[in-house]
Amino acid sequence: MSTPGNAANPAELTETTEDKRPKFGNRFLTDDNDVFKHNAWDNVEWDEEQEKEALAAVTKNSTQKMNAEDKEKFQNDADKFWDSFYGVHQNRFFKDRHWLFTEFTELAAPHAAEDQKPRSIFELGCGVGNTILPILKYSNEPQLKVYGCDFSERAIEILKTSKDYDAKRCEVFVMDATLDEWSVPFAEGSLDIIVLIFVLSAIEPTKMSRVAGSCFRYLRPGGLLLFRDYGRYDMAQLRFKSGKCLEDNFYVRGDGTLVYFFTQEEVRDLFCKVGFVEEHSVVDRRLQVNRGRMLKMYRVWIQTKMRKPITETINQ
Repeated sequence: MSTPGNAANPAELTETTEDKRPKFGNRFLTDDNDVFKHNAWDNVEWDEEQEKEALAAVTKNSTQKMNAEDKEKFQNDADKFWDSFYGVHQNRFFKDRHWLFTEFTELAAPHAAEDQKPRSIFELGCGVGNTILPILKYSNEPQLKVYGCDFSERAIEILKTSKDYDAKRCEVFVMDATLDEWSVPFAEGSLDIIVLIFVLSAIEPTKMSRVAGSCFRYLRPGGLLLFRDYGRYDMAQLRFKSGKCLEDNFYVRGDGTLVYFFTQEEVRDLFCKVGFVEEHSVVDRRLQVNRGRMLKMYRVWIQTKMRKPITETINQ
């Protein structure tokens, strides 16, 4: 349950930290005639016409909803479809996310040895380790403990056989994060960081708030949740054919895996309603180009940082 991504739109950036600049992208398209000079451009602003075209494409591919029987099959057998996905692709489909430490500096180890206190990081939907393995590789923290879960048994098996997997510092396991009660090797209120990168989009929308609530419960007061996922009108959403839509903005891919496309407001409401405080939120728009075929591809991602308050107050 994962994919890579980058960049940010300054017009839609809301942040409470001092540095309000996008941290990853730094290549900006100022002249449309230069569009095919590079493979990608950051912080691409959409005009009104492009927004209308995207809405029309989504309206067209979502008018015909999937029948109830097929919808139930894809939702109930989600773990089997991800097992099949990883059985085919192994660890070759997704690249390791080395951009993590630029976008989410909190994942990097403190520079000073005296600042290296015990830390615990938990990733939901860890897949074959494209987030976990870079953390293990680049961290020299003696007291770091990294946890990961995925509901694909095959993904966990592949991750454990990686040469970079360190069982002394890492523990991964199979778990369905949408369950009311988690079976995990750590206590409630104990985690420093929870990572949700391209995972919540693979979950039924009606179960997302349950996952958000569980994350809140297991983070320590002051703990941080790091989120990155697909945004509304991302290229992938516009490309779906009619009949692949289970419900508004929620689709099934050709391989049977599911994907939801968020708005910034949906993500904010989802986590703030269970008690989180938003520290950073950005709609990350990027233009990728195929210079050989002269194609333009617009990507949209939502990236946020949510903090569990020291004193818990849940918005009703």
